[in-house]
Amino acid sequence: MRIRTLGQIGCVMLLVAGCGRFGDSMGDSSWNPGTWFGGSNQPQSLEPEGGYPTTNLDGRTGIAHVVSARWEPMYEGRLLVVTAIPATKGWWDVALITEEPLPKGRIRADDTGVLRLRLVGYPPQQNSAASRSAANPASDTITAALTISKEALAGINQVVISGSGNAVTLNK
Repeated sequence: MRIRTLGQIGCVMLLVAGCGRFGDSMGDSSWNPGTWFGGSNQPQSLEPEGGYPTTNLDGRTGIAHVVSARWEPMYEGRLLVVTAIPATKGWWDVALITEEPLPKGRIRADDTGVLRLRLVGYPPQQNSAASRSAANPASDTITAALTISKEALAGINQVVISGSGNAVTLNK
């Protein structure tokens, strides 16, 4: 009797596991208990509501003068290090962003193999002492860095980093 009961329990477990179709889709089977009380509302697409942005929504402005750019080797790819001089003292939250809007953390070159980046940041508050002081190139340089993975580097031949006043080109 024990063997027969264990056999029946095993058959029921296999039947219930088969109703779920091993996690493929909750809505495929009416025998699936996950759909009996309304089922799950899974998105039909991974695209965000309203689509992907077509313009860069970053409110920061370009740094005045990009001085240099260089590659630093890393185990998982390369580190792009950019040095710039702002127009005034007090710039903050400086970062390298792509000119073409991409999801956060994504880096991709255009069809010609050129990665176009902008060096941006927030200027000091208006009428502050920092906004009235011109930047000293000896002490007020800004350095920003961006990690680029080996996979992203495979499609990049050249990097163009632009500020508000100039642009610097760096070959791979």
